[in-house]
Amino acid sequence: MRQRSLFGVVILSGVYSFLMASVLIVLDAVDVAMTEASVGAGVSTVLLLATLHLTKTTEATSFRGTMIPLFVAVVTGAALIWSTFDLPPFGTAEAPIHKHVAPYYLENSLRETTVPNVVTSVLADYRGYDTLGETTVIFTAGIGVMLLLRGARRRDRAADVEGSS
Repeated sequence: MRQRSLFGVVILSGVYSFLMASVLIVLDAVDVAMTEASVGAGVSTVLLLATLHLTKTTEATSFRGTMIPLFVAVVTGAALIWSTFDLPPFGTAEAPIHKHVAPYYLENSLRETTVPNVVTSVLADYRGYDTLGETTVIFTAGIGVMLLLRGARRRDRAADVEGSS
């Protein structure tokens, strides 16, 4: 929470993503775990490390107090915990999420999509446009990061040329 080294923050973020991927495997959400491991622990960590290579690796000291952000974080955390009291118990078959479209997908997925894996059929067929939109957003964000890093590299090269003249 009080880490000033941005390198340490990036490494801790990658470790956290890897641990969350492990938790998702335990919860039998292997597809989400693979996505978290590849995007969260893999690509994000590499992009952040590349960004740190082009920038400073230590955060500037803050002149603001820490009580207001701490208060906002505690209030937000308390509201989130309070909102979980109305949720059904974890894993119960009577939860509303299991009564809506899940039975339809389980019963009709193979017949309608000819894909034996229900998760794949939901992501690629039933929610294909949504998945395409998510992929487009991630691709666009990646292109934006690459363009930003390329611009920073050009400025560094220009400064090196001016400094050596």
